[in-house]
Amino acid sequence: MNGRRLPVFLVLLVAAAGLTGCSAGSGNGRARVWITRDQGATLLERGTVPAGLTALQGLDRLTRVETGYGGGFVTSIDGLSSSQLHQRDWFYFVNGYESDRGAASYRLRAGDVEWWDYRSWRGREHVPVVVGAFPEPFLHGYDGKRRPAAIRFQPGLRTEALALARVVRARSIAPLGAPVAAAANLLVVKTGRPGLVAGLRSGERAGDPVRFVVSGEAFTRALAGNPALVRYRYQAAP
Repeated sequence: MNGRRLPVFLVLLVAAAGLTGCSAGSGNGRARVWITRDQGATLLERGTVPAGLTALQGLDRLTRVETGYGGGFVTSIDGLSSSQLHQRDWFYFVNGYESDRGAASYRLRAGDVEWWDYRSWRGREHVPVVVGAFPEPFLHGYDGKRRPAAIRFQPGLRTEALALARVVRARSIAPLGAPVAAAANLLVVKTGRPGLVAGLRSGERAGDPVRFVVSGEAFTRALAGNPALVRYRYQAAP
C-alpha cells in the first residue's frame, strides 16, 4: 500500500485499553505463527516461536520478511509482496483479532496465535475478528488480557453448550436471553445451518468483547471435539 494508505494495524498506534480479566502471561512458553493467503484458503507456512518476541521478530524467525516505513510495516513475506496495483496486502491477527498496532510493537505471549494472511483489500479492508484461531480469543485474549467467557444456548442445546464451555473455559452457561456481563466474550449456541461466525459485541478495537455464534447441532458437537474444523477461516458462515 506504499504511498496510498496504511492498513489498520499500522495506522492505529494506540494499545487496546480498558480491558478487564486475567493476564495471559508472556515470558515463558511458545507462540504459534501461521502464514496463509486468500482468507486462509491456502496455508503457506506455520511454526512456533518463543514467547516474548515481538510479532515481527516471531515472523522473521519463521520466514524471509521485508519491511517498509522504518521497519513498522511488513511489505513482503517469503517473496510475496504487497501490491497497490492488484490491491493486495498482508494483514495480521493475534488470537483472532485484527491487530491494532504494527508487528514490531506487539509482544507475543505464551499461547498466542499470530496469523498473517495475504489477501485483497478491495471492498473490505477492515475485518476486526475472525473465527480461524478458535477457541481463541476466548483462551488468551489480546495483549496479555483475557476476558471472562460466557455461553448462551437455545432450548435443547444444553449438552452441546456444556461441551463447548469446556473448550472455551466458560463458567457462565445459561439459556439464551440470560444477562451477560458487558466485559465478557460471548459464545451463542443455536440451531440452524452449520457454521461459526464472529464479530465484536461492543467497541471497535482489538481486545474488545467478541460475540461468536455457532449453529447446527451436529456441527456444534463436531466443533467441540475438534476446534480445528474452522482453522484459517475468516468466517464459517451458515
